[in-house]
Amino acid sequence: MLKVLVPTIMLIPTTCFINKKWLWSTTTYQSLVIAIISLMWMKWDSEAGWTTSNLYLATDPLSTPLLVLSCWLLPLMILASQNHMMAEPLVRQRSFIILLISLQILLTLAFSSTEIMMFYIMFEATLIPTLIVITRWGNQTERLNAGTYFLFYTLAGSLPLLIALLLLQSNLGTLSMLTIQYTTALNMFSWGDKIWWAGCLLAFLVKMPLYGVHLWLPKAHVEAPVAGSMVLAAVLLKLGGYGMMRMMVMLEPLTKELAYPFIVLALWGIIMTGTICLRQTDLKSMIAYSSVSHMGLVAGGILIQTPWGFTGAIILMIAHGLVSSALFCLANMNYERVHGRTLLLARGLQMVLPLMAAWWFILNLANLALPPLPNLMGELMIITSMFNWSYWSIFLTGLGTLITASYSLYMFLITQRGPTPAHMLALEPSHTREHLLVILHLAPILLLMIKPEVMWGWCL
Repeated sequence: MLKVLVPTIMLIPTTCFINKKWLWSTTTYQSLVIAIISLMWMKWDSEAGWTTSNLYLATDPLSTPLLVLSCWLLPLMILASQNHMMAEPLVRQRSFIILLISLQILLTLAFSSTEIMMFYIMFEATLIPTLIVITRWGNQTERLNAGTYFLFYTLAGSLPLLIALLLLQSNLGTLSMLTIQYTTALNMFSWGDKIWWAGCLLAFLVKMPLYGVHLWLPKAHVEAPVAGSMVLAAVLLKLGGYGMMRMMVMLEPLTKELAYPFIVLALWGIIMTGTICLRQTDLKSMIAYSSVSHMGLVAGGILIQTPWGFTGAIILMIAHGLVSSALFCLANMNYERVHGRTLLLARGLQMVLPLMAAWWFILNLANLALPPLPNLMGELMIITSMFNWSYWSIFLTGLGTLITASYSLYMFLITQRGPTPAHMLALEPSHTREHLLVILHLAPILLLMIKPEVMWGWCL
């Protein structure tokens, strides 16, 4: 664990004192080395399930894929931000990179913590760098409003969780994930226990986000700079799913009865946000709503609590993290050339940038779960386990996949096909940096197709 944490922490003084002309190349290179080192976590030789470096930091098959994903994302965020940050003063460039590094440190500590209270503190602490990135480097005038939404939705959801955890600590005497599974189950029958159950899950459902408490997400995505959108889509939404999986162990036997309204809301959200995507005029908003739709499927898979549902949820979280992040990168590349995210303004780009159109096509196919990509594997596992749980769910999940295919193809057709408008003059050609960025997103997706067991978690 310290092999990754210490170099990441040491990146902060490097960023502060390095020469101006080496700033971006050095931070990209060093963070990529850290990401490659983090791949060593994938090697499993522990029989107990956990590999610990001390009592408070450990990895297991559930947290490892998410840890590697958050390490992999830092060099990609720095690569993606390079072009639009170059015009800023040097101090702001340094502070921007330091915020991204500190976000990775907090995420690493959140995913690897064995104490639930430590996980809660790190879960909340990720809010601060993300909020600064959105409100300081956001694109539009609405960015402060988006930051307020993001802050208050997350805080309002997570305060009940803090109270629930303190109650749990007083009842069980421990909040360690290593020992909590061996403690005696709580007898929960009263109304207070049902409110406690909701308090435990509410913070994670807001973070995912579940349909109904999702309004902060499109705002935050649309106003955030590209690095903010990437880390939100790829890792911060996954904190919600990871937290739910960890808490589910303690919430028995109440989940069986109380999960129904949340599962219905998650499935209904898949259809509602899918239809919202079909009506969107803003490219980033469309990708953001598609994230809500995918996370609805993940929430359903976790709440029905079957091994297949859990496994499908982990696979879909990892695959969606990479695909969604890459789509935000492509949307940003469009924005840097056209200076607008409105779909009607940027059409027929295939004629101007043919290789970029190929990336758009591949990633839209990945978004709609084309076989044999891991997106399809995750969706199929969740849909199968949902069908096993209730036959009626197939109507909602089936319709959801149809709508997902519709808006993914619509997104490709409206941005890439058709005649190029007359107002698009002297567009900048695509750069090697941009193609490298997309390749570094696509390579893990294609490699996971060959060896999917590294992201199955401890379920199968």
